[in-house]
Amino acid sequence: MLKNYFKIAFRNLLKNKGYSALNIFGLAIGITCASFIFLWVEDEMSYDTVVADQERVYSVPTNQVYEGKTRTFFTATPGPLAADLKAEIPEITKAARFRNADFLFSVNNSSVISAGSYADADFLDLYDLKFIEGNASEAFKSKDGIVITQELAQILFENPNNVYGQRVQINQKEHFKITGVIENLPKNTTYGFSWLVPFENFTQDKPWTQEYGSKFTDTFVMLAPGADFNTVNAKVKQLLPSKTDDSETQAILHAAKDWHLRSDFKNGEVVGGRIEYVRLFSFVALIILIIACINFMNLSTARSEKRANEVGVRKTLGSDKKQLIFQFITEALLTALLAAVLSVFVLLLLIPAFNGLIGKQLSLGLTVPSHLISLLGITLTCGILAGIYPAFYLSSFKPIAVLKGNRIQAKGAGFVRKGLVITQFAVSIVFIISTLLVYQQVQHVKNRDLGLNKENLIEIPVNGDLIKNRNAIAESLKNTGTVSSLGLSNSNLMSAGNNGSGLRWQGGTDTEDVLVSFRYVTDGYLETTGIKILEGRGFSTSVAQDSTRVLITESFAKLMGTGSALGKTIDWFGDTVTVVGVTNNYLYGDMYGTSDPVMFFNFPSEAQYMYLRTNPNYPADEILSTVEQTLKTYNPGYPFEYEFVDAAFDRRFKNEQLMGSLSQIFAALSILISCLGLFGLSAYTAQQRRKEIGVRKVLGSSVAGIVRLLSKDFIVLVLIAIVVAVPLAWYIMHNWLQGFAYRISINVWVFVFAGIAAIGIALLTVSFQAVKAAIANPVKSLRME
Repeated sequence: MLKNYFKIAFRNLLKNKGYSALNIFGLAIGITCASFIFLWVEDEMSYDTVVADQERVYSVPTNQVYEGKTRTFFTATPGPLAADLKAEIPEITKAARFRNADFLFSVNNSSVISAGSYADADFLDLYDLKFIEGNASEAFKSKDGIVITQELAQILFENPNNVYGQRVQINQKEHFKITGVIENLPKNTTYGFSWLVPFENFTQDKPWTQEYGSKFTDTFVMLAPGADFNTVNAKVKQLLPSKTDDSETQAILHAAKDWHLRSDFKNGEVVGGRIEYVRLFSFVALIILIIACINFMNLSTARSEKRANEVGVRKTLGSDKKQLIFQFITEALLTALLAAVLSVFVLLLLIPAFNGLIGKQLSLGLTVPSHLISLLGITLTCGILAGIYPAFYLSSFKPIAVLKGNRIQAKGAGFVRKGLVITQFAVSIVFIISTLLVYQQVQHVKNRDLGLNKENLIEIPVNGDLIKNRNAIAESLKNTGTVSSLGLSNSNLMSAGNNGSGLRWQGGTDTEDVLVSFRYVTDGYLETTGIKILEGRGFSTSVAQDSTRVLITESFAKLMGTGSALGKTIDWFGDTVTVVGVTNNYLYGDMYGTSDPVMFFNFPSEAQYMYLRTNPNYPADEILSTVEQTLKTYNPGYPFEYEFVDAAFDRRFKNEQLMGSLSQIFAALSILISCLGLFGLSAYTAQQRRKEIGVRKVLGSSVAGIVRLLSKDFIVLVLIAIVVAVPLAWYIMHNWLQGFAYRISINVWVFVFAGIAAIGIALLTVSFQAVKAAIANPVKSLRME
């Protein structure tokens, strides 16, 4: 019996090749889109599987109150916190500090810079690290021990299979002994690294790292099995106030399972994060599948008269309704199966482009059982969803009425078809509107006044002798004409950087509660980055002369009360410094908000980044070549690493740009799928009304009149879809925009454009069939009358 069902289903597909192709192609698009989204969702949901036990491992960010607002800082915990958490809270069995760094590794006359971390020994137990050589219990017994990944071992050694005990030179100074080689960490690891060294290597000769007033490191803990989170979290919150008498700064626990997906905090509480995108795109995948299934429903019910006689005969010969339903469901499943096969080929073809879009390295993994089960699940969902309504509708025909030749009354089905077409186009219009608004929002922020000039600006990490030779490097590069200025800073230009509170200054009241950012720069920094001096002077070339002089931003100057800020003093943690210059405000940290006040110090020794203002009249490759040669001259042994600041700026909008790109794709696909259905329906409508069209042409109707006749019903449906989509799109995008402090307002022209686009696309789709029917020879359609 089952074999016969598939035979009949296959024959029906071959008999109606055009409609079958539309159904298969439409479903294939839906399955492909959903599969790509679910691959991305799978990767997002599988973050941090390297953590030994995600239910017991936590990071320890801090909540700090400034000007009445609670802010959450992930890397701002004091050095002693980890040890005290473990010692004073019995439920905490492991605690470790963790601080990122870049090391220059030198082995056998070759050098490479690799990112890793200083870490405490307990950290090795928080991750499920697979040791290929060595073991976790012995790795950090010696201060000069280092654990490296397989990948780094392969880079450093010709024979990476037996490197335990070998020594590597770090930063052309210290030597470390390899005490462990571990398997590479998964790419989707929030706190990744290529090497680990004992944390004592960072704290040595830094007494400030032992003070609670210095917040400079990540802290991680592991709870005992069965420990109650709320109880432990309450104890953790009380620890910092008990050590510092600062009740407005509290440490909290943030679960490993939430590091990637739920890392957005508001008022000290988790409010979401990338999980919102996971939910959104999962919902979108379902919507795309539904749109694809709607085509099948529409075409199946529209062509009901073609199947009416078959239903009548089969019922007369003894088939019951269940058998007919099963037959039609089988046809839908076969269509979905063929669509899935086509979809696999499309997935294999497009996955490199998809990886480029999302910035990941996903693979289709057809040999992975979960992937095969997911693909089968999507296929079955499509088949059943697409086929269930047509199956019940077609199987409900009365055999007597059908076999008497009575015309099938499909008023109910016609109403449903119209509703489905409206749904398709409403979703498409929502996607069009969303695409436009996401693009506008991203461009709105990108084009705002940053207070600095990110164009023609190169960022280079400071290492080796760059600080010592900065003046010689600047002079050499200026002489080539490729670089106009050079400056150093302790912080990335766009990042939040170092900050603190508790300062006092002339003309200010309640100043201790204000969070101020600190920038340790050189004399050429402001000129290089394009930050303007509004009042006073910049730093001189003499560091000693400016040791007690600072520059501040305009927002800081306003906190000093009326009058000029020049000459006013600031109590900076016990030292008195004098304001000699005021700069314009500039944007850093949160690209959608406003930045904290900034103090600039002339401290070259703290520099971590070098910035170069390049000459736009020179080609980029010539500039980079010149800079590389100059740095190799004054800083030999270090590879040349750089980044264009404008590119780094663009990456700060990664989530929004991904949403915008996917919205464009979803809009295009939903429109394409909708048009496939509209194309099929318009072709069927034209076929059904061919005799009417023939009569009208004989009686003098024009081609334009007939096209208008056949198109108007569909255009009415699109107009209704616009009415449905506009308030829905406004509601969705209005809520999305509320998440940004600096945002656009929604203009009515976006809705007008989306509506006109939808009508235009629908007209193009329907008009092809309408014109084809209108110019057909009426003799052919009337010859049987």
